Amino acid sequence: MDQYGDIHPLALAFALTSGFLMLILPRRAALVPLILAVVFIPIQQRIIIFTLDFFILRILVLFGWTRVLLRSEYNLRLNGIDKLMLLWALSSIVVYTILWQTSAAFVNRLGISFDIIGVYFLTRFLVRSIEDILWVIKTLAVTAIPVALAMVYEMTTQRNIFSVFGGVPEFTAIREGKLRCQGAFAHPITAGSFSASLLPLFYAVRKLKHRALLMYAGIAATTLITISTSSSGPALAYLAGIVGIFMWHFRSRMRQLRWLLLITLVGLHLVMKAPVWALIMRVKLFGASTAYHRYHLIDQFVNRIGEWWLMGIKSTAGWGYYLFDVTNHFIRIAVDGGLVTLALFIAILAVSFQTVGRAVKSGLFAPGTDRVVWALGAALFVHIISFFGVSYFDQIKVILYMLIGMIAAVRALMEKEASRAPAPVAAAQEPARA
Repeated sequence: MDQYGDIHPLALAFALTSGFLMLILPRRAALVPLILAVVFIPIQQRIIIFTLDFFILRILVLFGWTRVLLRSEYNLRLNGIDKLMLLWALSSIVVYTILWQTSAAFVNRLGISFDIIGVYFLTRFLVRSIEDILWVIKTLAVTAIPVALAMVYEMTTQRNIFSVFGGVPEFTAIREGKLRCQGAFAHPITAGSFSASLLPLFYAVRKLKHRALLMYAGIAATTLITISTSSSGPALAYLAGIVGIFMWHFRSRMRQLRWLLLITLVGLHLVMKAPVWALIMRVKLFGASTAYHRYHLIDQFVNRIGEWWLMGIKSTAGWGYYLFDVTNHFIRIAVDGGLVTLALFIAILAVSFQTVGRAVKSGLFAPGTDRVVWALGAALFVHIISFFGVSYFDQIKVILYMLIGMIAAVRALMEKEASRAPAPVAAAQEPARA
């Protein structure tokens, strides 16, 4: 029947219990059930109502928004990141619908935009302080530990315990003799990207009061998960997390470092026989890496800009062998939404990094918590490195949108503090002399 979809009874019970908890828990803890569902339940679990897909994620977002409306927790002043997120979602709907010119395309983009806006603004409504951010990070650490244990079990038995819900294979995939564990995620690379993005957060929080043991356990868990995926993308993302942590010591020179990186890349592009993005072929940490495919995809994307820049393109199959598989998040956004949608997404990332930099320099955040703010930017950097190896298509998107939402919350804190600062008083004019 149309009103029923492919959902396991345990997954449905988990979703309904989590939704109920989202309604009754204190605001600070209201995101905990959503995080648990994202990490432990495969995203393919869904209910279909009148041809509309209600994944567990969407069911919980509806519960979350119901809570926000019932408790009047929606008081929010839009900042720059909020507006860019809305424009990005709107652009993706409009351009994709014009490209395909079908009602199915319109409904598809509405669903995806519901995920984006639903998770992002739910985070904005519920996360209002650094303490709220620490709650989210603590929850992620608590969930990462059992996921790591499940991945270790998967490595030793070649069986995925999350397959009981359906949506993920029972037996672990093997490529060139290496097990590629994935847990509840739809692919090993997204599982590894999830774990790698948590490393900077756990490292930054480890020195805060009463959190050291949990955070060190979380760091160990992220390491185990990343290794178990046997994928070059997550391994590089993990290294990017270490680089992001280390850059804290050069936080006052980030502008110069960015220019140095840009000049270096341009210089290499000019002197290399191949384009600079060919360097991606040399990054191969595991024998099973598909680095050439990723290089070829970027190369065709650049060379065929005339095909996609205005309204995207329906298929990239004609670009080359197996290039219908768009394993790059930036290219996926451009293919589906054209240059404007891609530019808006890049603007979101740029303003997020700008927010982190200004927040650290502002002195608004106490020593220790300023490192947590920096870690949010480092985690976003990890995601960006992951974008070059995979298009986010499963529950990893939730972690990304929550992260951007927390950075936007930091921006809101800065703007609120700035509005409280007394305006400078103009100097009184001296009376004219007689």
